[in-house]
Amino acid sequence: MRHAFYATSALIGGALIALAPPAVAQSSVEGRVDRLEKEMRAVQRKVFPAGTPIEAEITRPATPLPSPGTPASTPIADLTARVNALESQLASITGQVEENSYKLRQLEESFTKYKAEADSRMAPAVAPPAMAPTAPAAPRPAAPAPKPAAPAGASDARKTAVAAIERPDTGDAANDAYTYGFRLWDAKFYPEAQAQLKATVDKYGDSSVGSRAQNLLGRAYLDDGKPALASVAFYENYQKRPRGERAADSLAYLGEALIQLKKPADACKVYQELDQVYGGSLSSSLRGMMDKGRAQAKCS
Repeated sequence: MRHAFYATSALIGGALIALAPPAVAQSSVEGRVDRLEKEMRAVQRKVFPAGTPIEAEITRPATPLPSPGTPASTPIADLTARVNALESQLASITGQVEENSYKLRQLEESFTKYKAEADSRMAPAVAPPAMAPTAPAAPRPAAPAPKPAAPAGASDARKTAVAAIERPDTGDAANDAYTYGFRLWDAKFYPEAQAQLKATVDKYGDSSVGSRAQNLLGRAYLDDGKPALASVAFYENYQKRPRGERAADSLAYLGEALIQLKKPADACKVYQELDQVYGGSLSSSLRGMMDKGRAQAKCS
């Protein structure tokens, strides 16, 4: 009886020893499966940030039929082979995701650069200084336009000289207003010219004389030693009337005003805009002015 007990114990111990390696192998495979699941979820989050699931189509690899006398593979061996295949495919997917992400970043950077260049060509070159909006004047009954008043403190001689400037009366109110402002500017009565031309722009800015009046207003400021106000007038004329009669002139003089303001880099941008937008139609005088300004601002 004791011998039978020992024999039975030996058989059970041998069976346990025989079963130990598969149990260890199974534990190892389960750890690899857990790791693969975590990696696959990480890939899913990267490829599908909105949480769209990805279905892995991994089939069991075909295995040749065992030849007679060859021991059959165990379930653990089959599972290990499938896990190996899954690891290989996951590595391939991860590499493809990284490559696609890199190409996408390159595409986004290229598009951003192109958009910035396109915007810089289409938008006005330089932003003017901020100005407080002015309230529109209340409408008044039509009356003969008065002569512009001389600046406060002006001498009697100046007042007499300003009053001597003839106001035209051809029946074309908009053109007459501009012409009178031009005569004041030409006589170097700059403050009076500024007041007259600003009133002309406010009233007739949408007419054909608007571009000429706004450009001459900027020149009146520039000739009066006020480049900051001049830059605003020139910029607004180009921005509001890019097809106006004096739009190109305003860009050329805007570059000169910016040079006087010691902003050569902005002046270079203005000259570049002038050349790109109006280069083919620039007069010889404006082109000479642009070339001189570029040299003065040391544009590349």
